Amino acid sequence: MPVEPLRKTLLRTVLIAVLAGAVIALLSREWSRWPVDALLAFWITFGGHWVEVWFLQGVRPRIPAAGSVQRIARLAVWFVGGSILGFGMMLTARAFGIGANWSAWWKLGVLFIGVELIVHLFLLLRGQSGFFRDRRGSALES
Repeated sequence: MPVEPLRKTLLRTVLIAVLAGAVIALLSREWSRWPVDALLAFWITFGGHWVEVWFLQGVRPRIPAAGSVQRIARLAVWFVGGSILGFGMMLTARAFGIGANWSAWWKLGVLFIGVELIVHLFLLLRGQSGFFRDRRGSALES
């Protein structure tokens, strides 16, 4: 699977981060934090893209093709990648004077899995391959 051009990746991930930052600012009623919220969301949007690329190009070719193995490995990669991205988010938040709960690193890994499952649900609804459907378009089998 070829990696899309960086320009396209940046455009998509920045737009999603800006929108997510706006939603967070709207819900928290702290519009002055919108740029920081968008920056924190960028960790997930842009970093999440590379976590998925790491799975697709680095991990998946090295593990058995069985659907259950693929799904478990993908969840593990998402958890580890999400935890690392969450740690980066916490460092960034701290740099901007926003308190961070350092013991919650694993919760960010779990949250990242949830975000990825939602993204892959949209891929499924669009008929594209992902967590719920393999590259041939059929449902993953155990």
